[in-house]
Amino acid sequence: MLKFVIIAIAGFVMWKLFSGDLKKKQEGAGKKQEKKIKAGEMIKDPICGTYVKKDSDIRVRNGDKVECFCSYECRDKYIKRLESENS
Repeated sequence: MLKFVIIAIAGFVMWKLFSGDLKKKQEGAGKKQEKKIKAGEMIKDPICGTYVKKDSDIRVRNGDKVECFCSYECRDKYIKRLESENS
């Protein structure tokens, strides 16, 4: 019985250590993304609001403005919206 309690406590301690480390990594990643947004390296997808890199491969030029998208689905929705506005 004592062995079970010791193993359970050791497992709990290990779980807390790893879960705390994961939280720190997530907070660090969030801070990095905030810095990139403030620096202008990331811009907002006009359809879903996700932040994507400014040099994203999925883009649409609308006059002088270039819009970047997180997915082809968002790009297609944007194109449909432009077509309906111009019709």
